[in-house]
Amino acid sequence: MKSVRDMVAVISMLVDDEPGVMQRVMGEFTRKRINVETIVVGKCEKPDKARIVLSVTDPVKAQAVIEHLRMLQEVNEAETVDESRHESYLLMMNDFGKARMTGSIEELSNVIEKSQPKKYISTVSAL
Repeated sequence: MKSVRDMVAVISMLVDDEPGVMQRVMGEFTRKRINVETIVVGKCEKPDKARIVLSVTDPVKAQAVIEHLRMLQEVNEAETVDESRHESYLLMMNDFGKARMTGSIEELSNVIEKSQPKKYISTVSAL
């Protein structure tokens, strides 16, 4: 049986920080019928650039979309990230308050399963 880690591919992109880029990037995933599980977008180390890091549960499809992403004018770099660099983030809330955690995908999946929070959001990122 595959573990959660085996089913996740993370794609990291360095893009121009301007309106419409996110829509064009996500359009590639829509055209390829790839569901994006998590997405993190933000400013980065380069002026006028942003980093988009997203995860999908189909590594084969993730690899196939990379070449199409690289052809977009606003995408400066696009790569799949080795799983040794994956990091999971969790924000959850229960009757006692909220908690923020980081760790491996498996660790945080176990926390969610054992604690059964009322609300939570879990994302995967990498550099």
